[in-house]
Amino acid sequence: MAGSKETPRQKMIGMMYLVLTAMLALQVTSAILEKFVLINNSLEQSTGAVSKVNQSTFDNIRATVEKSGNRATDLAIVKQADEVRKLTADMVGELDKVKEQIIEAGGGRDESGNIKNLSEEEKVAQLMIGTGRNGVAFKLKDQLNGYAENVSKYSGSKYAPMALDGKDDPIANRSPDQRRKDFAELNFAQTPVPAALAVLSQKQADIRRIEGEVLDVLASKVGAQDVKFDKILAMLSMDSKVVVAGTKFKGQMFLAASSSGIQPRMSLNGAPVRMQDGQGIIEFTAQGGAYDKNGLAKRTLTGSIAYQTPGGLKTVPLSAEYFVAKPSYQVETGTMPPLYLGCANKLSIQSPQLGALWNPNFSADGAQVIQSGEKGKITVVPSSAQVNLNISNSGSVLGTERFRVNRVPKPTLEFYVGGTKVGDPRGVPVGQARSVRVQAVSDESFKNYSPDDANFRVTGMTVILARGTRKVGQVNLGAAGGSLGSMAADIQPGDRLSITVDGVQRRNFKGDISDVSIGNPMQNVPLY
Repeated sequence: MAGSKETPRQKMIGMMYLVLTAMLALQVTSAILEKFVLINNSLEQSTGAVSKVNQSTFDNIRATVEKSGNRATDLAIVKQADEVRKLTADMVGELDKVKEQIIEAGGGRDESGNIKNLSEEEKVAQLMIGTGRNGVAFKLKDQLNGYAENVSKYSGSKYAPMALDGKDDPIANRSPDQRRKDFAELNFAQTPVPAALAVLSQKQADIRRIEGEVLDVLASKVGAQDVKFDKILAMLSMDSKVVVAGTKFKGQMFLAASSSGIQPRMSLNGAPVRMQDGQGIIEFTAQGGAYDKNGLAKRTLTGSIAYQTPGGLKTVPLSAEYFVAKPSYQVETGTMPPLYLGCANKLSIQSPQLGALWNPNFSADGAQVIQSGEKGKITVVPSSAQVNLNISNSGSVLGTERFRVNRVPKPTLEFYVGGTKVGDPRGVPVGQARSVRVQAVSDESFKNYSPDDANFRVTGMTVILARGTRKVGQVNLGAAGGSLGSMAADIQPGDRLSITVDGVQRRNFKGDISDVSIGNPMQNVPLY
């Protein structure tokens, strides 16, 4: 059932009703019957007290509307409140009539006003249940549920039915016997007079409670309720949540108060603000543009908070300034651009201004972009002479960075004869000329930049033994070089070895092999 938190008095009434419900099925003594009389009297007194409170709320509504000038919208609220009071009075009056009928069924009252026959059950059942299920309780059930439905129209919240059958009652449905009973049997079968009266008095108490809740809702619409700031919060407003070490932290500490009894209406920049627990929740995407020389754009928030007071609707304006920073980023690389064609160029692109909001996306013209899984860290593999790297963050394009692309530096060939690196102008001793090897060595700076792309090898070589102008012998060797074989036995001082490289290949970071355009370099090695 809709409604606010119960007061201690309402809790007490609810507890007495539970006791009443539990005792209906018991064979009661006269002493217990007297207790039912006391319970009924207490319920009636509580109902009367709540009625006075509700009348005060209604009077307050009417007085507030008059003070505000009897505006048409407020007068409509007064009319609704009056209708709620009338519906409630009619329902309470109907229950009073049924209570008098039950007392008459019990033999009426004596000269002192006391009920003559407290233990009468049969006549109560005949009155309320009837012989053909035509008793008063069946009509009463429809009236009670109709009341709950009618007042729901004024509160904006739907009230649950007030007269329940056993299967719908949260307590009775736990018992197989009670679950099968309808409202009439559940409350008035085998029920003595004071117990039946207490049942009806409990319904009257519920009706008055519902009336009070609905009147409170209507009162809030015209500001008839007192504005009480019952929610006090300690607040800390900081100039910035990010403080650089060695600088001062600045802020303001203060108390903030709100009222659970009012529902303020808030707006910001002409649009309504979503409310949660009496607070306005503000969230929007900051729009850039018109930045100053420091990369900041000044913006102003304007809004208002309106709430009802006994004197009418009060609106408090507000204005606040904030600055939108132009997003920026930094491009970090092991060696500054240009990039190398077909190689793994690792870049780190970060934005200190955006901090935790930095969530970039990259695309490129003339290159493949490989994500690393870390924010801002990517690998760019160029496929053309220029690369345009497009940088965006959370769907907003920040800029395009242009990179020149260099070809991979050609390797240096180092020739070895008999394990000795060729370089001496005299050549190599005849005794060492037994094997030949050629090594393709990467440019040192390129190797440091991208070691996984600096893997070169010679595919093969042709070695000719020459004496003067005459060719003495020839050997074709593989990529790793090798022995000169039988040709080595024919070598004489004064001869020379002519070593021609067949080709050079490079393996990149992906493991792909490509030919290096280096021609067919030749090296002559004198023998002495």
